[in-house]
Amino acid sequence: MADDFGYLNARVRARRGTLLKESFFQEALDLSFPDFLRLLSESAYGQDLAGQGLSEVDRAIAQAQARLVGDLPRLVTGEAREAVRFLLLRQDLANLQALLRAKATGRPFEEVPLLPGTLKEELWRQAYEAQDLLGMAQVLSVPGHPLARALRAVLRETQDPARVEALLAKRFFEDVAKGAKALEEPALRDYLSLEVDAENLRTAFKLMGQEANPEALFIRGGRFVDRLRFARLLEGDYAALDELSGTPLAGLSGVRELKELERRLRCLLLEEARKGTADPLGAGLVLAYVKEREWEAMRLRLLARRAYFGLPKELVEEEVTCA
Repeated sequence: MADDFGYLNARVRARRGTLLKESFFQEALDLSFPDFLRLLSESAYGQDLAGQGLSEVDRAIAQAQARLVGDLPRLVTGEAREAVRFLLLRQDLANLQALLRAKATGRPFEEVPLLPGTLKEELWRQAYEAQDLLGMAQVLSVPGHPLARALRAVLRETQDPARVEALLAKRFFEDVAKGAKALEEPALRDYLSLEVDAENLRTAFKLMGQEANPEALFIRGGRFVDRLRFARLLEGDYAALDELSGTPLAGLSGVRELKELERRLRCLLLEEARKGTADPLGAGLVLAYVKEREWEAMRLRLLARRAYFGLPKELVEEEVTCA
């Protein structure tokens, strides 16, 4: 087992060869569900596909992602492992936020699209089935996960679902940003800083027009969204977005709805992560691979649902495409 990125990046380069080509997604937009299953069975997901239903597709995607991404920290030691762990901890945060939203709306656990992180699916199921949010924190504390401590601290401040999610992200990113700086991995550090900007923008859009304390919600460590711009967005001043020209967030100009913000952020962050492919001896290549797999899984789930329910491709085409 190696303690640098030379060995890990060699393994990652081989796995990137199994990423689905863009032609796969263009073809899938027009397929019936049986034809979609056939196409999927001929890909890297085929060995995990054991059935003909939508739930089997979801299971195959989850298992393949765990197999192709979840084992990365075990392939290296030292600072290389710590860097990969930061990436997967980010996936854990996304999973916890998704579970919080699912519990708040009554969405079944089986419909929550979990990402490959540091925790197994069964533990996430136990967290979802906990009686309340404090119970979720207790489940997460069993493996000693840092999100357990963060969730308990947040719940002492608020029980409002939207604010819980925002404050949880604040605690997570501020802690992770400090740790990432210590690793001296520029690609990882810069990307996580952009993720902080993205999270601040999401929070501002979700809580826009509500009584919210910018000082309490703003996440430090971003690159382009400062405290003043965050406060302006909370108050509904969209011009703050239009002033991001010349930054990686320039493509957000003109956005006025949360759904559109999420879509554009997804593509902007993916583009930024892919710059790491030019980093053969650092964390950049792994960063690009993890985010590419995440994007691939999301697209597959949406396309599977379009095919299964016979929906017009126009309903999902924009959501599964980044120009």
